[in-house]
Amino acid sequence: MPRFLLRRLRGSLLVLLGVSAITFLLARVIPSNPALTYVGAKATPEEVERVTHALGLDQPLPVQYLSYLRNVLTGDWGTSIATKQPVLGELGDRLPATLELVGAAMAVALVLGVTLGCIAAVRPGRLIDQAVRLLSIAGVSVPAFWLGLLLQLLVFGRLGLLPPTGRIDSDLEFTAPIHSITGLNTVDALLTGNGAALASAVAHLILPALTLAAYPLGVVARMTRTSMLEALQQDHIRVGRAYGVPERTLVWRVALRNALPPTVTVLGLTAAYALTGAFFVEVVFDWPGLGQYAASGLLSLDYPAVMGVTLIGAIAYVLVNLAVDLVHARLDPRVRPA
Repeated sequence: MPRFLLRRLRGSLLVLLGVSAITFLLARVIPSNPALTYVGAKATPEEVERVTHALGLDQPLPVQYLSYLRNVLTGDWGTSIATKQPVLGELGDRLPATLELVGAAMAVALVLGVTLGCIAAVRPGRLIDQAVRLLSIAGVSVPAFWLGLLLQLLVFGRLGLLPPTGRIDSDLEFTAPIHSITGLNTVDALLTGNGAALASAVAHLILPALTLAAYPLGVVARMTRTSMLEALQQDHIRVGRAYGVPERTLVWRVALRNALPPTVTVLGLTAAYALTGAFFVEVVFDWPGLGQYAASGLLSLDYPAVMGVTLIGAIAYVLVNLAVDLVHARLDPRVRPA
């Protein structure tokens, strides 16, 4: 196991290095003048030249990249051109909002996806099976931004049930403010016993979480159904039925355990995908997370902010894949590394 972890960590470092190099190169080839954006359109040529030298933009690209890597390793991820604030600090402020959204979406995808996949596998070819397959195809096919707009129009515009944007009602900032502990509004409101803020935070979370959960839910449901169909055909399941073991026990305690490893693998990959897919959802629902920060950075050509978000996404993707491999090895001894 230690050798397995060491190999994966080496590979992960190479992936992060490649992602940072490609992102850095793309950010530099975009036709723009970051120094001019930093000082403003009315700046004099002397001021632009001074800022260009201060930001190191007058150095060769390899030197700039090595300097960027050195600063990243020491905790300096650069300064945002748009806000003039340290990028790492702004990422830390916005990361909890994205984690809250992704966590809620993956919880919905896991519970509903596994449940629907098992139900469809128990009744193959029937109406419920066809409905689950149709729902799965729709979930992986519908664009997230379109689904988000549709939910806003139906649930808020027509029914008036849930708020369309934001993380919490603005008036609660004065009447029942949330004392930040973890940065997750639902968790902080629960920990401090703030019922009004908890209800508002959950209400604001439902629509974006459902939108983001559509793709992973479809993938998890399809994979669970496929794995369960195979698991239910195994000899030990038939023997259990012959000995009169209840069908519920065979499905939910025996077959599901055998079907979990591929489902966990898919769930981990979709979780990493959801972190990047959250960017579109955050823009639609005005969710103040990394996605909205990246979108504003792209519009303002704020390359330090864009590179910071990209690096965060790459790190999350690598860590999730490593965790998936470890969990998969734990669940399935056949693939457990020596």
